[in-house]
Amino acid sequence: MTSFQLPKAASQGFQKAAAYDTHRPSYPQEAVTSFLSALGLLGKRNAKVLEIAAGTGKFTELLANRDEEFKVIAVEPHGDMRAQLKGKGLKGVDVRDGHAGKLPVEEQEWADGYIAAQSFHWFANEETLREAHRVLKNGAGLGAIWNIEDYNKPRSWKAVTEWEEKLNSWIYSISSDGQPRFRDDQWRGAFENQELFTLPLSEKTVKWTVWLTGEALWSRINTLSQVAVLEGPDREAAVKVFKEALQSPDVERNESGEIALHGVTYFVWTKK
Repeated sequence: MTSFQLPKAASQGFQKAAAYDTHRPSYPQEAVTSFLSALGLLGKRNAKVLEIAAGTGKFTELLANRDEEFKVIAVEPHGDMRAQLKGKGLKGVDVRDGHAGKLPVEEQEWADGYIAAQSFHWFANEETLREAHRVLKNGAGLGAIWNIEDYNKPRSWKAVTEWEEKLNSWIYSISSDGQPRFRDDQWRGAFENQELFTLPLSEKTVKWTVWLTGEALWSRINTLSQVAVLEGPDREAAVKVFKEALQSPDVERNESGEIALHGVTYFVWTKK
Protein backbone atom coordinates (compact mmCIF):
# COMPACT_ATOMS: atom_id res chain seq x y z
CA MET A 1 0.00 0.00 0.00
CA THR A 2 1.37 3.41 -0.92
CA SER A 3 2.01 5.98 1.79
CA PHE A 4 -0.65 8.66 2.02
CA GLN A 5 -0.10 12.36 1.57
CA LEU A 6 -2.97 14.81 1.31
CA PRO A 7 -2.81 16.47 -2.13
CA LYS A 8 -1.47 20.01 -2.01
CA ALA A 9 -4.59 21.16 -3.85
CA ALA A 10 -6.65 19.94 -0.90
CA SER A 11 -4.35 20.82 2.00
CA GLN A 12 -4.00 24.43 0.82
CA GLY A 13 -7.28 24.85 -1.03
CA PHE A 14 -9.41 23.87 1.97
CA GLN A 15 -7.48 25.73 4.67
CA LYS A 16 -10.42 28.06 5.19
CA ALA A 17 -12.62 25.28 6.48
CA ALA A 18 -15.06 27.63 8.20
CA ALA A 19 -15.70 29.47 4.91
CA TYR A 20 -16.20 26.14 3.15
CA ASP A 21 -18.75 25.11 5.75
CA THR A 22 -20.60 28.44 5.47
CA HIS A 23 -20.76 28.78 1.72
CA ARG A 24 -20.92 25.21 0.37
CA PRO A 25 -24.52 24.05 -0.01
CA SER A 26 -26.32 21.18 1.64
CA TYR A 27 -28.14 18.56 -0.44
CA PRO A 28 -31.78 18.63 -1.64
CA GLN A 29 -34.09 16.41 0.39
CA GLU A 30 -35.33 14.69 -2.77
CA ALA A 31 -31.78 13.71 -3.71
CA VAL A 32 -30.88 12.54 -0.20
CA THR A 33 -33.97 10.34 0.08
CA SER A 34 -33.40 8.80 -3.34
CA PHE A 35 -29.68 8.29 -2.67
CA LEU A 36 -30.23 6.54 0.66
CA SER A 37 -32.94 4.39 -0.88
CA ALA A 38 -30.61 3.32 -3.68
CA LEU A 39 -28.00 2.31 -1.09
CA GLY A 40 -30.54 0.29 0.89
CA LEU A 41 -30.23 2.60 3.89
CA LEU A 42 -33.60 4.35 3.78
CA GLY A 43 -35.64 3.32 6.83
CA LYS A 44 -32.92 0.95 8.07
CA ARG A 45 -32.65 1.81 11.76
CA ASN A 46 -29.22 1.90 13.37
CA ALA A 47 -27.53 1.05 10.07
CA LYS A 48 -23.75 1.42 10.14
CA VAL A 49 -22.60 4.03 7.64
CA LEU A 50 -19.05 4.83 6.65
CA GLU A 51 -18.62 8.33 5.23
CA ILE A 52 -15.30 8.99 3.53
CA ALA A 53 -13.71 12.44 3.26
CA ALA A 54 -16.58 13.84 5.29
CA GLY A 55 -15.08 17.34 5.22
CA THR A 56 -16.85 19.77 7.51
CA GLY A 57 -19.90 17.51 7.63
CA LYS A 58 -22.29 18.95 5.06
CA PHE A 59 -23.66 15.46 4.34
CA THR A 60 -22.82 14.05 7.77
CA GLU A 61 -25.29 16.45 9.36
CA LEU A 62 -28.08 15.05 7.21
CA LEU A 63 -27.21 11.50 8.25
CA ALA A 64 -27.06 12.44 11.92
CA ASN A 65 -30.45 14.16 11.89
CA ARG A 66 -32.41 11.32 10.32
CA ASP A 67 -34.97 9.14 12.11
CA GLU A 68 -32.99 5.99 11.26
CA GLU A 69 -30.44 6.96 13.93
CA PHE A 70 -27.54 5.81 11.79
CA LYS A 71 -24.25 4.86 13.42
CA VAL A 72 -21.74 6.85 11.39
CA ILE A 73 -17.98 6.69 11.18
CA ALA A 74 -16.92 9.90 9.44
CA VAL A 75 -13.38 9.77 8.08
CA GLU A 76 -11.57 13.01 7.18
CA PRO A 77 -7.80 13.51 6.60
CA HIS A 78 -7.76 17.34 6.51
CA GLY A 79 -7.14 18.60 10.04
CA ASP A 80 -8.99 21.93 9.75
CA MET A 81 -12.03 20.36 8.14
CA ARG A 82 -12.05 17.51 10.65
CA ALA A 83 -11.98 20.05 13.49
CA GLN A 84 -15.01 21.81 12.02
CA LEU A 85 -16.86 18.51 11.85
CA LYS A 86 -15.90 17.45 15.38
CA GLY A 87 -17.02 20.82 16.71
CA LYS A 88 -20.58 20.14 15.59
CA GLY A 89 -20.94 17.30 18.07
CA LEU A 90 -23.28 15.34 15.81
CA LYS A 91 -25.26 12.56 17.46
CA GLY A 92 -24.22 9.05 16.48
CA VAL A 93 -21.15 10.28 14.55
CA ASP A 94 -17.64 9.06 15.32
CA VAL A 95 -15.16 11.39 13.60
CA ARG A 96 -11.82 9.78 12.76
CA ASP A 97 -8.59 10.80 11.06
CA GLY A 98 -7.84 8.64 8.06
CA HIS A 99 -8.17 8.28 4.31
CA ALA A 100 -9.89 6.13 1.72
CA GLY A 101 -6.85 3.95 1.00
CA LYS A 102 -6.40 2.87 4.62
CA LEU A 103 -9.62 3.21 6.55
CA PRO A 104 -9.51 3.55 10.35
CA VAL A 105 -11.92 0.63 10.70
CA GLU A 106 -10.34 -2.67 11.69
CA GLU A 107 -13.49 -4.77 11.57
CA GLN A 108 -14.13 -6.60 8.31
CA GLU A 109 -17.58 -6.21 6.72
CA TRP A 110 -18.63 -3.59 9.27
CA ALA A 111 -20.61 -1.16 7.15
CA ASP A 112 -24.13 -1.30 5.74
CA GLY A 113 -23.24 1.56 3.40
CA TYR A 114 -20.28 3.58 2.12
CA ILE A 115 -20.77 7.22 1.16
CA ALA A 116 -18.46 9.77 -0.43
CA ALA A 117 -20.07 13.22 -0.63
CA GLN A 118 -18.41 15.83 -2.86
CA SER A 119 -15.18 13.89 -2.65
CA PHE A 120 -14.81 10.61 -4.55
CA HIS A 121 -12.83 12.25 -7.38
CA TRP A 122 -9.98 12.90 -4.91
CA PHE A 123 -9.34 9.20 -4.29
CA ALA A 124 -10.89 7.26 -7.18
CA ASN A 125 -8.50 4.34 -7.49
CA GLU A 126 -8.12 0.58 -6.99
CA GLU A 127 -6.79 0.98 -3.45
CA THR A 128 -9.93 2.84 -2.42
CA LEU A 129 -12.24 0.20 -3.89
CA ARG A 130 -10.36 -2.61 -2.17
CA GLU A 131 -10.69 -0.90 1.20
CA ALA A 132 -14.36 -0.19 0.58
CA HIS A 133 -14.89 -3.85 -0.31
CA ARG A 134 -13.13 -4.90 2.90
CA VAL A 135 -15.32 -2.88 5.25
CA LEU A 136 -18.66 -3.34 3.48
CA LYS A 137 -21.05 -6.18 4.20
CA ASN A 138 -21.95 -8.44 1.29
CA GLY A 139 -24.60 -6.77 -0.85
CA ALA A 140 -24.06 -3.38 0.80
CA GLY A 141 -23.96 -0.25 -1.33
CA LEU A 142 -21.20 2.19 -2.23
CA GLY A 143 -22.38 5.61 -3.33
CA ALA A 144 -20.89 8.94 -4.37
CA ILE A 145 -22.87 12.17 -4.47
CA TRP A 146 -21.98 15.67 -5.66
CA ASN A 147 -23.59 19.11 -5.82
CA ILE A 148 -22.52 20.47 -9.20
CA GLU A 149 -23.09 24.12 -10.03
CA ASP A 150 -23.29 24.99 -13.72
CA TYR A 151 -20.05 26.96 -13.41
CA ASN A 152 -18.27 23.79 -12.21
CA LYS A 153 -19.81 21.16 -14.51
CA PRO A 154 -18.17 18.79 -17.01
CA ARG A 155 -17.67 20.34 -20.45
CA SER A 156 -20.14 17.91 -22.01
CA TRP A 157 -22.99 19.22 -19.84
CA LYS A 158 -24.87 22.27 -21.09
CA ALA A 159 -25.24 25.20 -18.70
CA VAL A 160 -28.66 26.80 -18.32
CA THR A 161 -27.23 30.26 -19.08
CA GLU A 162 -24.39 31.79 -21.06
CA TRP A 163 -22.95 33.58 -18.01
CA GLU A 164 -22.61 30.30 -16.15
CA GLU A 165 -21.01 28.76 -19.23
CA LYS A 166 -18.50 31.62 -19.29
CA LEU A 167 -17.56 30.96 -15.66
CA ASN A 168 -17.30 27.25 -16.41
CA SER A 169 -14.79 27.98 -19.19
CA TRP A 170 -12.83 30.19 -16.81
CA ILE A 171 -12.75 27.45 -14.16
CA TYR A 172 -11.22 25.10 -16.72
CA SER A 173 -8.63 27.71 -17.64
CA ILE A 174 -7.22 27.80 -14.09
CA SER A 175 -7.40 24.05 -13.39
CA SER A 176 -3.72 23.33 -13.79
CA ASP A 177 -2.77 21.73 -10.46
CA GLY A 178 -2.86 18.21 -11.87
CA GLN A 179 -5.55 16.98 -9.46
CA PRO A 180 -8.65 15.60 -11.25
CA ARG A 181 -12.00 17.04 -10.19
CA PHE A 182 -15.50 15.70 -10.73
CA ARG A 183 -15.89 17.77 -13.89
CA ASP A 184 -12.90 15.98 -15.48
CA ASP A 185 -14.84 12.68 -15.33
CA GLN A 186 -11.68 10.67 -14.60
CA TRP A 187 -13.13 9.20 -11.41
CA ARG A 188 -15.18 6.72 -13.46
CA GLY A 189 -11.97 4.96 -14.44
CA ALA A 190 -11.66 3.50 -10.94
CA PHE A 191 -14.51 1.11 -11.72
CA GLU A 192 -13.07 -0.20 -14.97
CA ASN A 193 -11.45 -3.65 -14.97
CA GLN A 194 -12.52 -4.49 -11.42
CA GLU A 195 -14.78 -7.23 -10.08
CA LEU A 196 -15.35 -5.98 -6.53
CA PHE A 197 -18.49 -3.98 -7.30
CA THR A 198 -21.34 -4.47 -9.75
CA LEU A 199 -21.40 -2.65 -13.08
CA PRO A 200 -22.66 -0.61 -14.76
CA LEU A 201 -22.91 2.14 -12.17
CA SER A 202 -26.43 3.35 -11.50
CA GLU A 203 -26.89 7.12 -11.60
CA LYS A 204 -29.46 9.85 -11.03
CA THR A 205 -29.63 13.64 -11.30
CA VAL A 206 -31.77 16.13 -9.38
CA LYS A 207 -31.88 19.67 -10.82
CA TRP A 208 -32.09 22.77 -8.62
CA THR A 209 -31.92 26.56 -8.63
CA VAL A 210 -30.81 28.73 -5.72
CA TRP A 211 -30.87 32.52 -5.35
CA LEU A 212 -27.72 34.19 -4.07
CA THR A 213 -26.41 37.71 -3.69
CA GLY A 214 -23.39 38.53 -5.82
CA GLU A 215 -21.23 38.46 -2.69
CA ALA A 216 -22.55 35.04 -1.62
CA LEU A 217 -22.05 33.67 -5.12
CA TRP A 218 -18.43 34.82 -5.19
CA SER A 219 -17.88 33.32 -1.72
CA ARG A 220 -19.30 30.02 -2.96
CA ILE A 221 -17.02 29.99 -6.00
CA ASN A 222 -14.09 30.67 -3.66
CA THR A 223 -14.70 27.38 -1.87
CA LEU A 224 -13.35 25.63 -4.97
CA SER A 225 -9.81 24.65 -4.03
CA GLN A 226 -8.18 25.99 -7.20
CA VAL A 227 -9.91 29.36 -6.78
CA ALA A 228 -9.19 29.62 -3.05
CA VAL A 229 -5.42 29.54 -3.62
CA LEU A 230 -5.36 32.39 -6.19
CA GLU A 231 -3.31 35.39 -5.13
CA GLY A 232 -2.17 38.78 -6.46
CA PRO A 233 -2.74 39.37 -10.19
CA ASP A 234 -4.38 35.96 -10.59
CA ARG A 235 -7.02 36.81 -7.98
CA GLU A 236 -7.56 40.25 -9.51
CA ALA A 237 -8.10 38.62 -12.90
CA ALA A 238 -10.56 36.18 -11.32
CA VAL A 239 -12.61 39.00 -9.81
CA LYS A 240 -12.68 40.73 -13.20
CA VAL A 241 -13.95 37.61 -14.97
CA PHE A 242 -16.62 37.13 -12.32
CA LYS A 243 -17.86 40.73 -12.54
CA GLU A 244 -17.93 40.62 -16.33
CA ALA A 245 -19.95 37.40 -16.28
CA LEU A 246 -22.56 39.04 -14.06
CA GLN A 247 -23.01 41.78 -16.66
CA SER A 248 -24.32 39.22 -19.16
CA PRO A 249 -27.88 39.88 -20.36
CA ASP A 250 -29.13 36.44 -19.32
CA VAL A 251 -28.34 36.89 -15.61
CA GLU A 252 -31.68 36.45 -13.82
CA ARG A 253 -32.29 38.44 -10.64
CA ASN A 254 -35.25 38.46 -8.27
CA GLU A 255 -36.85 41.46 -6.58
CA SER A 256 -34.16 41.38 -3.90
CA GLY A 257 -31.39 41.51 -6.48
CA GLU A 258 -30.34 37.93 -5.86
CA ILE A 259 -28.98 35.91 -8.77
CA ALA A 260 -30.39 32.58 -9.99
CA LEU A 261 -27.67 29.93 -9.81
CA HIS A 262 -28.38 26.62 -11.54
CA GLY A 263 -27.02 23.19 -10.89
CA VAL A 264 -27.71 19.55 -10.14
CA THR A 265 -27.15 17.02 -7.43
CA TYR A 266 -25.68 14.00 -9.15
CA PHE A 267 -25.13 10.62 -7.58
CA VAL A 268 -23.99 7.13 -8.52
CA TRP A 269 -24.14 3.85 -6.68
CA THR A 270 -23.14 0.22 -6.90
CA LYS A 271 -23.21 -2.86 -4.67
CA LYS A 272 -20.56 -5.18 -3.27
